[in-house]
Amino acid sequence: MKAHVPGAAPARRRSDLATRALAGAAMIAVALVALALGGVAFWLLASAAALLMLAEWAGLMRASRLAIGLSLAAFGFALLVASPLVNGASEAALALLLALAIAVAAIGRSGRLGAGLLYAGLPVFGLLFLRAQPHGLALTLWTLAIVWATDIGAYFSGRAIGGPKLAPGLSPNKTWAGLGGGVVAALLAGAVIALSAGLPRALIVLGAPMAVLAQIGDLFESWLKRKAGVKDSGRLLPGHGGALDRLDGVVPVATLIGFAAAMGWLA
Repeated sequence: MKAHVPGAAPARRRSDLATRALAGAAMIAVALVALALGGVAFWLLASAAALLMLAEWAGLMRASRLAIGLSLAAFGFALLVASPLVNGASEAALALLLALAIAVAAIGRSGRLGAGLLYAGLPVFGLLFLRAQPHGLALTLWTLAIVWATDIGAYFSGRAIGGPKLAPGLSPNKTWAGLGGGVVAALLAGAVIALSAGLPRALIVLGAPMAVLAQIGDLFESWLKRKAGVKDSGRLLPGHGGALDRLDGVVPVATLIGFAAAMGWLA
């Protein structure tokens, strides 16, 4: 029988928090550098993240190695076409992504695997499209910062306040207080970036609903993991799990903001 060591659990929690914070800061720093450089650098980082997301998605779906290889090859081709050196995140590239998703679903006999191409591809195409716009740097930063602020605000307010659980059947650690903190943090971050960069006025207040959307994306990924019987989608990132675990909130937000920009709603 192991002896109880006073203070061991708090020390472990502090260590986990430090690991999580350092890894998170490093990921944000890399993303900011690639975002600032734009062009091929941003495409490379976004594409690498998307391929990791698809690989983890296929793992959660228990796909065979052959099916995973097929889906990654098809997705890689779509990402290549969407690169700034070829066609960019254009309508043609999007049509190709949709066609390849259908082909993968048919050949691999798995609609869920085909859906994975869209799950990983649409947010990346959205980010690439946003970055290519006249105010692309600020617009893409706004989109990513909303998700980052939501995660950070939800984490710390949830730990500090606690209270009723948001969706205990899907994610036992999430609370309504955390959701509230995430919404406030996203609203503030979005307003600061929108005002300082001269972005469309709608983005001053859109941070709040996008924070809710990001949390829905988080809960959806939690549901996927629960169905697969795993705690994390992967072990790539210390203290953060896999790529899906970190980018689940980006998926709906980047997809919706990219679509809104393409439709001219953010002009």
